[in-house]
Amino acid sequence: MKTQEQTNLTTYSDRITNTLYSTKVTAIGGRHGQIRSEDGLLDMKLALPRQLGGKGDATNPETLFAGGYAACFENALLRVSRDAGLRFADEDVEVTAEVGLSRNDSGSFVLSAALAVTVKGVDQKKAEALVESAHKICPYSNAIRGNVEVGTTVSTR
Repeated sequence: MKTQEQTNLTTYSDRITNTLYSTKVTAIGGRHGQIRSEDGLLDMKLALPRQLGGKGDATNPETLFAGGYAACFENALLRVSRDAGLRFADEDVEVTAEVGLSRNDSGSFVLSAALAVTVKGVDQKKAEALVESAHKICPYSNAIRGNVEVGTTVSTR
């Protein structure tokens, strides 16, 4: 039997037009708890990082966000590259995302993000153009645009 919250989430998801994919993850216990996806493929303990006074013996939301952002951005980069007639092997493109947690002037917690992108086989100008295009279509970039400061560095090998 669905709870009211589950029904509201499902109803909201159903209202989104042209949804290509949807997933659900439940968190229990906050930063000291656990997360589990509805399909069970993601089932992990969470812990406050040592830098924030925790044990640091498990992952945390910022690490998960960084991993998702890096993977999503790389896929967006591969997409715009294909659209530009370029094909890269897996080892030709690397994206490292760094996510920071800090406080703003009013004391609220805020995120920052930095993407370090390396593209092999193109010149610097082309690599920068591809990264700029990827930033326009990446769902993570679009979700945080205007809310999270994102820096990018681009290099070629």
